[in-house]
Amino acid sequence: MAKLTRQQATLHAEACELLALDRDLTPDERLFVLDNWQESATSRNTLDGAFFTPPGLAVDMAVEVTGHRIVDLCAGIGALASACLTYGPRGREIVCVERNPLYVEVGRRVVPDATWIQADIFDLPDGLGRDLPDGLGRFDTAVSNPPYGATPRTGDSPAYRGRRFEYHVIAIASQLAAHGVFLVPQESAPFRASRSGGLTTVDDPEYERFTAATGIRLDTNCGLDTSSYQHEWRGAAPRTEIVLTTFGIPRGPSPTAAETAPGELALFPPGDAR
Repeated sequence: MAKLTRQQATLHAEACELLALDRDLTPDERLFVLDNWQESATSRNTLDGAFFTPPGLAVDMAVEVTGHRIVDLCAGIGALASACLTYGPRGREIVCVERNPLYVEVGRRVVPDATWIQADIFDLPDGLGRDLPDGLGRFDTAVSNPPYGATPRTGDSPAYRGRRFEYHVIAIASQLAAHGVFLVPQESAPFRASRSGGLTTVDDPEYERFTAATGIRLDTNCGLDTSSYQHEWRGAAPRTEIVLTTFGIPRGPSPTAAETAPGELALFPPGDAR
């Protein structure tokens, strides 16, 4: 667990005080928490491999997100979900899936317009989003800034069995949505666009194994350079790329997210104060 500077610790404490208030937070207070609540202040951060998306980078990712129904996998406390709501069309629906209960608790406070599901993405029901087992429906776009590389996980995704956590998340997203927008380590992208002086393609055997197993190919974005936000990462500053893909799941009805029956996923609709 990284040691916080005195300023970071002070701002984190202020964020915790806001979260403890017995009222809804104002928009400015929510942004303050998103900017200053430190994931490295929790003991699970290292185990989860969680490093929250820098605010500016979250906005850049949101530019590539399309549609009215969005699912954010490994959502953290909701920085990316917040950007997708702020810069998306009126009435956009966001469902956030996060396994860390503390992150979910904070996320419900700072992104209350999202529906929060406390669950491990490897424990989601088979066909979630395709067969509508819990009423969530299909999504237009899946987004994620997932844990990277060989972060410990509790299972495997459909088809892919390799070591890269980010590829497992993308494969799971293919069961939920028509499109995907993901932040991945630069070495996991089939191209170099950030801090490279131009777009170049690269050969990577693990990417080719992922593609052969899943049929998913990762494409370039509209020219976004993630290195502009290198100084905004907290704790770690990975070189990353924003990758896009189209999964091609036929769209169907998109019912409003509803609570599951007892024993199913822990789902918290917008405004639920539990």
